[in-house]
Amino acid sequence: MIEYNSILFTNINLIYFVMFALILSLAFDLILGELPARIHPVVVMGSVINFFKRMFIGIKNRFSGLFLYLACCIVLSIVLYLIYLIISVNVILFIVIFIILLSSTFSVKMLLSTARDVEDALNESIEKARELVSYLVSRNTDELTESFIVSAAIESMTENITDSYVAPVFYYFIFSLVLLYFNVNNILFYLLLIPMIYRLSNTLDAMVGYENDELRDIGYVPAKMDDILNYIPARISGLYVVLSAYLLKLDGKNAFRVMMRDARNSPSPNSGYTMASTAGALNIQLVKKDTYILGDDKKDIVAEDISKAVSLSRLAIMLFTLTVILLLILIVIL
Repeated sequence: MIEYNSILFTNINLIYFVMFALILSLAFDLILGELPARIHPVVVMGSVINFFKRMFIGIKNRFSGLFLYLACCIVLSIVLYLIYLIISVNVILFIVIFIILLSSTFSVKMLLSTARDVEDALNESIEKARELVSYLVSRNTDELTESFIVSAAIESMTENITDSYVAPVFYYFIFSLVLLYFNVNNILFYLLLIPMIYRLSNTLDAMVGYENDELRDIGYVPAKMDDILNYIPARISGLYVVLSAYLLKLDGKNAFRVMMRDARNSPSPNSGYTMASTAGALNIQLVKKDTYILGDDKKDIVAEDISKAVSLSRLAIMLFTLTVILLLILIVIL
């Protein structure tokens, strides 16, 4: 087995590894997209969550959610460590699998392409657009007008900037520095585990974090953990949307104003930051009936606003990535 604490991976080399693994994993996602469902870690997580959900849902208090969360984390850690041991026999194999696994913790290509698909569908028929957007949002889409379809597509995409990229990369970056500082053994294992734990938390929230009679107890801890883990990344994401608005010659000033004013209109403590900043940047209003209104009704929302939101989201993601890379380079220099 290769010793990854050897001279091959000194602290400086580890920082380079962290940086290039991020770049290559993002490239892997942008070029090839998602792994096949049968081997995708998130799909496997879903199966594990369902197994333990059936085991603990009979416990009629919030400990059920805590047990679910801990059991899933333990299984993930064990499985990932076994994979880590297997791929550690060869440097090339290790690097390739590390990059593939890291890329599975975010989903940029799918995030942007699904929104564009809704815009394309609107040019064909509103029925097709309603069907596509129904896969993105939980609301009933059967009678949505074009403006509400556009709003739903933009809301879904911008809300997920945090979940689908910024948050896992944020924790990957922060913990790489922490682990290096404390000279932790098996650091590369933990650099995979941390974003994987985030993705597990996000998946748990998506599957059980609801306020209905069945899931209220078992979903409480996963929902709260997801809120906690997204708290800082969501606000960072919102600021990068504002910066991107300035660079794209959109209304950056209004993006910041609306974000600060309307972000908390969303029931989620985090999702409103990217949605509200996007609404402000495009001078449109994003509306989920009986739930929230983000932005001002300065102009009619149209299908072309999806393309603008895609460009805004893409640039925000790239700027965040560039910031992480520059910070890593700065650490090497210093």
